[in-house]
Amino acid sequence: MHLIALLTLLLDDNTNTAGGTAALGAFFAAYFLFIIIIAVIAIIMYWRIASKAGYPGAYSLLMLVPLVNLIIVILFAFTEWPIEREVKALRGGVGRPMTPIT
Repeated sequence: MHLIALLTLLLDDNTNTAGGTAALGAFFAAYFLFIIIIAVIAIIMYWRIASKAGYPGAYSLLMLVPLVNLIIVILFAFTEWPIEREVKALRGGVGRPMTPIT
């Protein structure tokens, strides 16, 4: 859709396309800023999820790489998290909750 608007401005025979081009440039600048803000928020969320699962938070940066992000999501979904291994080891591997010491 953006490409169609740009092509329309470029192919227009009207001499008053400077205003339209400036408006389109302002739109693309605002759109780029919006995308950057959304990406930063997503990285922060993924960083927190990875940290809470026991993985290095830097794994969240891999979510920016196409196809690698799918592998990371599959890894998070179907492997045992380090935090789960630690809890299982603290419980003695039985998988039952610890009873409080009284």
